[in-house]
Amino acid sequence: MLTRLAREAATGVLIRDHGVLYLHDGQVVHAESPAAPGLDVLLTASGALAPERWQEAVDRAGALGQVARYLVDSGGLTEGALQLCHLGALFDAAYFALGPTTGPTRFRPGAGHWLGHVQRVPVQAVARESRRRRALLACAGVWPGADTAPTVRRRPPADQRVPSRLRAVLLLADGVRTPSAIAWTLGRPAFHTLIEIHRLAAAGLVEPAPSPYDGPTGPGTATATPPHPGRAAAHPLPAVRPLSPVLPRDGRSSRPADDDPDIAFLRRLRDALEAQL
Repeated sequence: MLTRLAREAATGVLIRDHGVLYLHDGQVVHAESPAAPGLDVLLTASGALAPERWQEAVDRAGALGQVARYLVDSGGLTEGALQLCHLGALFDAAYFALGPTTGPTRFRPGAGHWLGHVQRVPVQAVARESRRRRALLACAGVWPGADTAPTVRRRPPADQRVPSRLRAVLLLADGVRTPSAIAWTLGRPAFHTLIEIHRLAAAGLVEPAPSPYDGPTGPGTATATPPHPGRAAAHPLPAVRPLSPVLPRDGRSSRPADDDPDIAFLRRLRDALEAQL
């Protein structure tokens, strides 16, 4: 269906069990999933934008579908910073939205998103990146259901060094939170958190929780869930979601170091942006 919509240059929203994709003239302009933190969480948790500035943009420009434009014009963000973070959020949510599902796939023509247009990404590029990520995780083969099951940390050997970025994830592996919930709590992309869970599992630092947890995949605990994608139309102007960033025990920032594998992904995003200029 997505390929056909691209061929027909369709505009609207593609609705699936695990997320939604917004299209304009057959290209993807935005994506959302309950499994992935939204653009607001990624911007505010990273310190790139104060939560108050995001809420101001939603209040003043959301009804007009111009939140992104307002953020740039008001000086809250540079165009490049917004595009970089938006691409990361789009690919992150699209990975989950395009995942295997047994439910129906529906398309609502003409629907737009209150964020407005930041940039357009060809459907082929979104599908290709989703396949690449799925293959990357499939090669890891940690344990069945590792991407959705709660994880619990194991006590590392005294001489085993854990990088600060991974340590922040490790501290939240409490046997209740899923990888998606950890990503929401830290305000990080969900796919990157999955990769970090796989790295910790390969190092013998986390394992599946003893008892299965069938609760929602949203932030925090069993009583805190992210908004369902179907609510976007009923509540087009959501408030800023609460953030609970967790720092490593040594008090240092959990931002990636220069040798962090996420840097390679950011460089690819930068190259893609520069190619469009």
